[in-house]
Amino acid sequence: MAFDVLIRGGWVLDGTGAPAYRADVGVTGDRIAAVGRLDGAEAATLIDAAGRRVMPGLIDCHAHGDALVFDRGVQLAALRQGVTTFVLGQDGLSYAPASTPETFAYATRYFAAVNGTHPSADGPLGVGELLAGYDRATALNTAYLLPHGTIRYDVMGAAERAATSGELAAMLAHVERGLEEGAAGLSTGLEYAPGRYADAAEIAALCAPLGALPYVTHMRGYGAQAVEGMAEVTDVARRSGAAVHVSHYHGPAATLLPLVDEARLEGLDVTFDTYPYLRGSTILAMVALPSWLPAADTDRTLELLESHPVEWDESLWPRITFSHVPGTEWAEGLSLPAAAAETGVEPGEFCRRILIDTRLEAGCVLARPDEGPQAEESVRTILRHPGHTGGSDGIYVGGHPHPRGYGAFARMLGHHVRETGDWTLEQAAVHLASHPARRFGLGARGLIRPGQAADVIVLDPETVADRATYADPRILATGVDDVLVSGVPVLSGGRFTGATPGRALRP
Repeated sequence: MAFDVLIRGGWVLDGTGAPAYRADVGVTGDRIAAVGRLDGAEAATLIDAAGRRVMPGLIDCHAHGDALVFDRGVQLAALRQGVTTFVLGQDGLSYAPASTPETFAYATRYFAAVNGTHPSADGPLGVGELLAGYDRATALNTAYLLPHGTIRYDVMGAAERAATSGELAAMLAHVERGLEEGAAGLSTGLEYAPGRYADAAEIAALCAPLGALPYVTHMRGYGAQAVEGMAEVTDVARRSGAAVHVSHYHGPAATLLPLVDEARLEGLDVTFDTYPYLRGSTILAMVALPSWLPAADTDRTLELLESHPVEWDESLWPRITFSHVPGTEWAEGLSLPAAAAETGVEPGEFCRRILIDTRLEAGCVLARPDEGPQAEESVRTILRHPGHTGGSDGIYVGGHPHPRGYGAFARMLGHHVRETGDWTLEQAAVHLASHPARRFGLGARGLIRPGQAADVIVLDPETVADRATYADPRILATGVDDVLVSGVPVLSGGRFTGATPGRALRP
């Protein structure tokens, strides 16, 4: 027997949840060709996996690599955690479909601190064109969700009202065309503009063409507002019949998980993703701007910030650390009060200046008010739920990002398996590979078996660990040293090979 790649002597975690078993894995082309005792087999590339675990490539169900997936440093950060696929188009805002330069510019500008700036496209841009740009241009596979906010802006601009029947029909046409071109679902960001101006009826109507693909939502509220947020999610599911997937489902487990269980008992198809950290990260405008400001109309918001007094929520200030402040990079990594003190102004005035100077493009890491042992226990409890999948919510923009993009999956594989025992590695392979592959319709991925796509990782169960911290957020993870994507070695001995076999995955 001859293979292109032979992974010899490892313990296979096949993604079904079955116990690990000793086997070799032979790869031919972009597929797994054989799994078992392959004594005497030859291969152009041999990977010695003795003492290590062989798993399907992990799928990050919530990544903001829409522009930065082309960056070698971002690719390496993912691969060193065993991630081989990013699901993009999150939170209802990304680059396509944009039928006008204005839509593309808005989606880029509003989420600049989250998605960054696309390195080559400048709009208009269709979903098929965007996916074609990802295909074999990066080491990672990509799947793409249709961003509702981008679609709404393309049809309605910054309008803060319900859609007319004609506008709804135009948005629905965008959804249908995007699905035909290869999108893997529909996403909303109901705390962002303009998505927050939509009601459940609008969203349900746009979910109608999804079939088995998911409606993925950044809910209208988390924490104390999670009950209301989930009520809207389940309302959309009932109206549309769509499968629903809740992004970064964080908060008290005793409140959140019964909401999921009740929906599933009702027969609704509900799943969610989480990352294993207590702090969040987003655009400063979403956190700090009062709701009366027209956030989808940047020029008008800036005009009002210049001319009108603003009553800020001062309880936010000590919770905010700047991650991305273009033009004021010295503030990145500082808390808002510390940065304000450097300039001798009050925190509210400093926040106003940053929002104006960056044209609302600043980003931040946000501490939650409920950090502590009880919150950490909720993270662990939510992680163990059968509806759970892994999503880093990784943001790679700025000089001081949240560490989750560099450590979330390694933390789940290390801390939550080896140290806390929340999962076995067999269970980790289900939560982080096979379950996400099924949820997003990613075909022959998520399992180690003949005929499956050869997205394969080899990890050391004793050393896999996250190293990125809030103080030093870009330190690479350890313990995953060999990774194949579509049968091609992209990480060898912990080093990026430079190969770019990643596919734009179309359900």
